[in-house]
Amino acid sequence: MDRLHLMNVFVAVAEEKGFAAGARRLNMSPPAVTRAVAALEERIGVKLFNRTTRYVRTTEAGERYLEDVRRILSDVEAADEAAAGVNSEPRGLLAVTAPLLFGRMYVMPGITEYLERYPRASVSALFVDRIVNLLEEGLDVGVRIGELPDSSMRALRAGSVRIVVCASPRYLERHGVPRTPRDLLDHSIVASSAGGNAIDWRFQTSSGTRTLRISPRLTVTTNDAAIEAAIESFGVTRLFSYQIAPQVATGKLKIVLEEFEPPPRPIHIVHREGRYASAKVRAFVDLMAERLRSDRALTS
Repeated sequence: MDRLHLMNVFVAVAEEKGFAAGARRLNMSPPAVTRAVAALEERIGVKLFNRTTRYVRTTEAGERYLEDVRRILSDVEAADEAAAGVNSEPRGLLAVTAPLLFGRMYVMPGITEYLERYPRASVSALFVDRIVNLLEEGLDVGVRIGELPDSSMRALRAGSVRIVVCASPRYLERHGVPRTPRDLLDHSIVASSAGGNAIDWRFQTSSGTRTLRISPRLTVTTNDAAIEAAIESFGVTRLFSYQIAPQVATGKLKIVLEEFEPPPRPIHIVHREGRYASAKVRAFVDLMAERLRSDRALTS
């Protein structure tokens, strides 16, 4: 069998975690998929999957091979596109991830523009408030907020955001404006656990970084809920500047303690493709970078 065909079958089974699911994805019969995987294992002399009646998972060697095969198939696709011309139109499925609220506010408009511009492309979007492993979850592009760990990912910086403390003007009029971080201990606090930092708030002081452990009166699981509680004058909350930019612009919320803010956090667009990104990835990354860099709410 053709080596690239075997690799494509292997990737489908690995990502779908099953032979039947891989067969459906490739529009092949399950026996044909089983034969292809067996032929590949025989060809390279390595067991690629652990199989039981309940699940199919890659072996340790299979996981390493999966990463290499994905890179090879990506390079082959890039070579095909290069032969067709650098201006070949993006096509096929693009899988994208971003933080939940950032995805809704900034990435979703970019996705719709991308789809309108390239009718042969389609997009699957995963918006969640957790760090997503692009390789393990089969994603092409991710938008990340914060410093990036060392990795093999390609990253393009597209802006930055601040971590800000805010409240409604009505709340501040009633309870006073906090002048130092410790003043927050005398205020009603709304904390969002979406970012994994509900009770430890870090501030930058003249003597260095200080952590304030707060006692929230209200803890919510989404940033949307924290914003709504702050608008309703329940208390003070802490979020990324982009998350409250519309409310600050309309005067519904006011930022306080600006002189104690920690350094801004960078925004990166990351992808896992090699030196020649496919047309669909290249076009989306370029489009999103242009949109994010031109947004005043994402520059600090």
